[in-house]
Amino acid sequence: MIVGIGSDLCDIRRIERSLERFGERFTQRVFTPGERARSDRRAARAPSYARRFAAKEACAKALGTGLSQGVFWRDMEVVNLPSGAPTLRLTGGAAARLAALVPPGHRARLHVSLTDDPPLAQAFVVIEALRDESC
Repeated sequence: MIVGIGSDLCDIRRIERSLERFGERFTQRVFTPGERARSDRRAARAPSYARRFAAKEACAKALGTGLSQGVFWRDMEVVNLPSGAPTLRLTGGAAARLAALVPPGHRARLHVSLTDDPPLAQAFVVIEALRDESC
């Protein structure tokens, strides 16, 4: 069953300006070390950061909290599955909120779709609760 859906559209130029103006202060506040390493390896850093920013916003919406109620930027990390598909790793307040959303006897699966078509980056997040067969 679907327990949360979120989407976000991010202007890549806005992220580019934040990178230029605030540099590491911005990236360290919003992104995990893994996300920074992955984005900083790219020739075009801003689109990579913008996709991740949009994913975090979409995830916060899917959790039903936005960036409040103990959910912080770095509680949500965009990572890749072995297949290369993006997903999110949640920690802290985001993980606690996810646990509260998922009914007993179920486990969460986060589906993430990321894209960009400059000047925009877009993300969709769907939180699915799957029956846990081990229960």
